[in-house]
Amino acid sequence: MTTDLPPTTLAQALAAAQAQGLARIDAQLLLLHALGHAGAGRAWLLAHDNDALGAEAQARFAALCQRRAAGEPVAYLTGVKEFYGLALQIDARVLDPRPDTETLVDWALAAIAPLPVPRVLDLGTGSGAIALAVQHQRPQAQVSAVDASPDALAVAQANAARLQLPVQFRRGHWLQGVGGRFDAIVSNPPYIAAADPHLAALVHEPRQALASGADGLDDLRAIVAQAPAHLEPGGWLLLEHGWDQAGAVRALLQAAGFAQVQSRKDLAGIERCSGGQWPTVK
Repeated sequence: MTTDLPPTTLAQALAAAQAQGLARIDAQLLLLHALGHAGAGRAWLLAHDNDALGAEAQARFAALCQRRAAGEPVAYLTGVKEFYGLALQIDARVLDPRPDTETLVDWALAAIAPLPVPRVLDLGTGSGAIALAVQHQRPQAQVSAVDASPDALAVAQANAARLQLPVQFRRGHWLQGVGGRFDAIVSNPPYIAAADPHLAALVHEPRQALASGADGLDDLRAIVAQAPAHLEPGGWLLLEHGWDQAGAVRALLQAAGFAQVQSRKDLAGIERCSGGQWPTVK
């Protein structure tokens, strides 16, 4: 991409970015950021599409477009990602939250709906997206979150403080060192096979949040093995996984003794999450 765009309108700048391969929504978000109107929304661009784009804003937009074309997530370029109605601060210390993960939040909220003060644990919280979404939707819930990365915890704690949500954070590897029992344990762990060629396109995101052994199931196995000791009878373990891993994850849950084992589809119709309920009587 060129950084020397001729004088142009906002509409022309967006069209040029799209012509060079950027998705329309990506170009819109980057242009709003370059203009200092990130909070205005994409409708603002429609109302101002014939405005002239100043030289400094042109240069900022062109540089952002170059970085996006090289695979850097939009959230890292703007520093913000909306997830489940919350504006999260995001950077390269954490995974860029995907809309697909809202499927996991929906399921967790449904699982704890009958309980007045549910206890929920989010494993590998990253930016805090899942834990903060649950806490925001269920203010009376006691939500805790764990991550092995101190950098990720710093991002999550900053998001919690800014959003004034009382999630409790601790550093740890999955359930090691976690005390007590929970009504729901949720996780979006690493689940990509170490040799998967798709990892090359995710080079800007933390590898430890993506890859998990030869078949991508190492961390899912660890969580399924550790979770029963930390679930209340009737509690749920809910896991996000890869597009082709639902059958394997259901098998892990069934082998560990979970009941009501099932999967949920994301907006694309892909089985994105699988979970099970710890029996009330063993």
